[in-house]
Amino acid sequence: MPVRKRFGQHFLHDRGIIARIIDAVAPAQGQRIVEVGPGRGALTWALLERAGSLEVIEIDRDLAAIMGADARARGGLKMRVENVLDTDFTQLRGGGAALRIVGNLPYNIATPLLFRLLAQRQAIADMHFMLQKEVVDRMAACAGGRDYGRLTVMLAAYARVEALFDVGPGAFQPPPKVRSAIVRLIPSPQPRFPIGSDAGLRGLVTAAFSHRRKTLRNGLQGLLAPEDIEACGIDPTLRPETLKPEQFGLLAQRHHELRFHPPSEAALEREF
Repeated sequence: MPVRKRFGQHFLHDRGIIARIIDAVAPAQGQRIVEVGPGRGALTWALLERAGSLEVIEIDRDLAAIMGADARARGGLKMRVENVLDTDFTQLRGGGAALRIVGNLPYNIATPLLFRLLAQRQAIADMHFMLQKEVVDRMAACAGGRDYGRLTVMLAAYARVEALFDVGPGAFQPPPKVRSAIVRLIPSPQPRFPIGSDAGLRGLVTAAFSHRRKTLRNGLQGLLAPEDIEACGIDPTLRPETLKPEQFGLLAQRHHELRFHPPSEAALEREF
């Protein structure tokens, strides 16, 4: 079957890499496993064999038809032919066990899908994805590094991120022009540190990293005054890439408090 460029298809075929991914996921009988973008089934049949049942989401109707007609699909494979960016994972879970999500994600949908999944994280136990290595490096970066940024902080607020291992272009057909990597995410039902509000954290982190070379004092103008940054125990002359995710949480919490619980006039008078 020809590759459809509009779907960003690169099919995994390296048996050694496939075995490593399956071992990392460690599927077990009775678990609710959902594979995103099964393609030609490189991971599908191994996942199905170990778990006994498997749900897959595939946008390519031709590939879905081929997989559904395979004798190995009988009894244990449930197929959803749809764009995963439209999938309601909360509805998919229903009243059952939390979902385990696995997939070799097209690079063009990786980031929006990650945030869509985290928005529905109450329905998800864990996620294992193959992504562009550059994206995984950003996801799992440490503060102070060149890969550290908005994506790192926003993911850290809602999930534990672990980069597992790299995958070279030769593991795919056709080979992509970039290296790939396997990453594990374990979402937390509640934010992993205080953030004030989802929207507040997102706005503050976006503002900070939109002016990466500016100090917090300048990059957060209009959101937090220098004295508010200092009240969080953070030097306003620092640059955003030096702050840990939890420190961004403190800033977002402060912004939330000032927005919804501004100091009274009496309190302001006492400061002067």
